[in-house]
Amino acid sequence: MELNDLAAFVSVARAGGFRDAARIGGVSPSSLSIAVRRLEAKLGLRLLNRTTRSVAPTEAGSRLLDTLTPLFSEMEAALDVLNGFRETPTGTLKLNVPSSAARIVLPGVIAPFLKAYPDIRVEVVVEDGFVDVLSIGCDAGIRYDEKLEQDMIALPIGPRLQRFATAASPAYLDARGRPGHPRDLLDHACLRGQFAGGAMPTWIFEHDGEVVRLDPSGPLLVRPGAAIDLAVSAAVAGVGVIHLFEDMLRAHLDSGALEPILEPWWQPFSGPFLYYPGRRHLPAPLRAFVDFLKAQETA
Repeated sequence: MELNDLAAFVSVARAGGFRDAARIGGVSPSSLSIAVRRLEAKLGLRLLNRTTRSVAPTEAGSRLLDTLTPLFSEMEAALDVLNGFRETPTGTLKLNVPSSAARIVLPGVIAPFLKAYPDIRVEVVVEDGFVDVLSIGCDAGIRYDEKLEQDMIALPIGPRLQRFATAASPAYLDARGRPGHPRDLLDHACLRGQFAGGAMPTWIFEHDGEVVRLDPSGPLLVRPGAAIDLAVSAAVAGVGVIHLFEDMLRAHLDSGALEPILEPWWQPFSGPFLYYPGRRHLPAPLRAFVDFLKAQETA
């Protein structure tokens, strides 16, 4: 059995397609396709279900992927030991992060890290749904504490205290009135967000021991990611009230394009964590990133 054929299958299954796997591996999609077909022919089993839109493992393919993933991880770890003979670490660090972290946390971290480690390449995969970072080929992920997986090490990254802010344009508030209590938002046009799975997060407010949870309605519904910018633009244009990470709205709050409302009710919450498997040997790029974050924390 050709090891390269097995590696091709693992890369395609992880990436969910030949094109993405080829882009990540720096090879051609046709070469991966030939390798997977050759492997399937030798095994006498179909390992991948292929459609025009997606590629997914069959039951046999899933079983093989589960078996091969730890083996390839061990081989990668064995080769990574050679990084100890280099003056500076090299390799690829692949991070899985939510869109909020990509906007708020990483800008202040990635640039100085890459300057400190010029031989490391960072790949950032933005995923707002909860995923197993190892199963999709990532080295580590960024999540908030309530979403951490078991048996993972959590390291603080980014601001340790954040808030959800509520705001609208001055023109909107002049026309519709300024809410004095969170429940007043039920009579306002609210710009909502929706998780990838379809659930809509409630708006939570807290003040003097009183907690208010709302499910307001409004003219715009967006899913996280780039569409958040659309919701912010709509709020600035006077379409309605937005409830979002304070850091995402800060520039508009400072400029006066958005006016804060119900500020005493803004709910604080703890900042995110970098989480990664608690194994003894970490790949050199991930070890460098962890050491870099620890040094930032103590600086």
